[in-house]
Amino acid sequence: MSIVNTLSLESNRQIKINFDGGDLSSDAGLLLIKEFVSKPGIDNLLGKVFKTNDSALFRYHTDQKNLLQMIYMIIAGYFEDDTSDELTNDPVFKSVLEKDTLASQPTVSRFFNRMDEDTLNQLLMIGRILRKRVYRIQMPQAVILDLDSTLLDAYGKQEGRAFNFHYQSNGYHPLVCYNGMTGDLVKIQLRDETEYSSTGVVDFLQPILDEYLNDYPAIRILLRGDSGFATPDLYKQCEENGT
Repeated sequence: MSIVNTLSLESNRQIKINFDGGDLSSDAGLLLIKEFVSKPGIDNLLGKVFKTNDSALFRYHTDQKNLLQMIYMIIAGYFEDDTSDELTNDPVFKSVLEKDTLASQPTVSRFFNRMDEDTLNQLLMIGRILRKRVYRIQMPQAVILDLDSTLLDAYGKQEGRAFNFHYQSNGYHPLVCYNGMTGDLVKIQLRDETEYSSTGVVDFLQPILDEYLNDYPAIRILLRGDSGFATPDLYKQCEENGT
């Protein structure tokens, strides 16, 4: 039995049949995500505001593209950075990132290792800028800041990993703040698993209150949290900030 590598139809020589498979992808939905990212200018914003502590004069895989690659990968369900090696020639990922190839796993790991406290502050600033763009379209009358803590499972011997009796699990216990009206994440801060729910909440919350009081003085600020956040210091902070 002969194997057909390429077959041209006699009725139309422009049509060819083969078994190469072509450039296939199961992640075509990312093209719509790309459209959403471009509308408020998130991709351009990352290029202007986001920069790791990098001494290299030139990189083909820039910080902006590396961050966008990880965002698209997570949205598509690829949570491990080593999956970037499998996606390096995926046509949809190359299209949304506007690159010939994706950054490899070692490149992504080096990218993560360059992140520091300044990088995290840049990400918080990006969130603040995006909130301004959204509020220009429609300014809310009130915002509900939902305080909470959650479990991030960790495996191995990562720094700060510990056992939490409440969750009966090893990992981290970060502080989180969501916009209770929209579900958007406003801020998150990593802590080790032994920290109590409200530990460090006053310092965590103050920059958020400063942003809303300075940028949107007309918005009424409401704070919501469970009993783990019922502390005198937090009550005092709310009173001092009109919250």
